[in-house]
Amino acid sequence: MAEKMPCRCLLFEAGEKDMARAVAEYVASLDEGARADEPTYRARLAQCKDCAQLMNGTCRLCGCYVETRAAKKGQACPMVPARWGRIVE
Repeated sequence: MAEKMPCRCLLFEAGEKDMARAVAEYVASLDEGARADEPTYRARLAQCKDCAQLMNGTCRLCGCYVETRAAKKGQACPMVPARWGRIVE
């Protein structure tokens, strides 16, 4: 049986369908006032997908699932300097 290689991708793309579904449900359950708007969310995820610290949907710097961190207002990229600093909510 071939071992899955880590990828610089989001959970669903990494084949983590159950966790991707759970994360998507969590993001959908966030109060609208706590959730980043859709363009900001998508822009943040695009930044994450271009980052060498992304591995199978997880940030190697802080251990979060990037889809959850990117979905919340007031969150920032843990990299110094932060990659999301260029994106305004």
